[in-house]
Amino acid sequence: MSFGHGGPFDGPGGTGSTPDWEALAEESEAGAKRKRWLLIGGGALATVVVAGIVAAAVVSSNSGGSDAKPTAHGSASGSAIEPDAPHPSFSDVSVPPPPNPRDYISDPKKDKAPFTPATLFPDKKMVIGDHTYPRAATAASKDCTEAAQGALGSLLKHSGCTSLLRATYAKDGVAVTVGVAAFDSPAAAAHVKDKAPNNLAPLAGGDVGGSFCRGTACRMTTNATGRYAYFTISGYLDGKRTTGASAPVIQIGRDGESYAFARIIQRGKYQAAKAAQEQATHS
Repeated sequence: MSFGHGGPFDGPGGTGSTPDWEALAEESEAGAKRKRWLLIGGGALATVVVAGIVAAAVVSSNSGGSDAKPTAHGSASGSAIEPDAPHPSFSDVSVPPPPNPRDYISDPKKDKAPFTPATLFPDKKMVIGDHTYPRAATAASKDCTEAAQGALGSLLKHSGCTSLLRATYAKDGVAVTVGVAAFDSPAAAAHVKDKAPNNLAPLAGGDVGGSFCRGTACRMTTNATGRYAYFTISGYLDGKRTTGASAPVIQIGRDGESYAFARIIQRGKYQAAKAAQEQATHS
């Protein structure tokens, strides 16, 4: 068989030629590189897609489901979400503060309650802690010098004493007379406290005879609170001299002083409570 000048590699209708093996090799290599880049690009894209799916799954599992745990910050603003709870309501009306009892024992314009033995010493017994003493006598003196001895009378008069009340209590052979003097100001009462020579006159009556603290040594005290000065004189009923070792006399004297102070304070509390009640009635 004869093929003439052609050969098995002739093109259709053309003359035959030798294939360009180098160009074919380069074309083949370029195609292989493109395939590899496609594979690499596709793998990277797949990685991104898979990572996105995993992240979405994590977010989904954290944001819902029966096993999700509540956090302290449940709102976009960062504040915790709490269920509605009832809140106390308050009146818009302002309530004035309660009156101060000390104001009523310091200011004669407010201190209007009757100042008498019945109001200041109303009980038949003086009770201080575990100690109880029956009341023997009471007295009121507009002239304060009548209820004082020696220099105390002059001091009370010149300091503006308007009234002096006394009450005597006795038990087991000892007694105490308590005296409370009223003034127009706390300054006057304090002046008497600082200058008083402790000469309150003892008050006899009932089971307390004339021998009580007359012509003998007795225990005496002076003090003041608000516009009131208060005094005590305590001793033996039989006139025996009081000494530093006279424990019963010292005790009844201390109790008498505590009682006088308590009664003055109670006077202020009574008037303050009455004023508060009147405020509430008119508000």
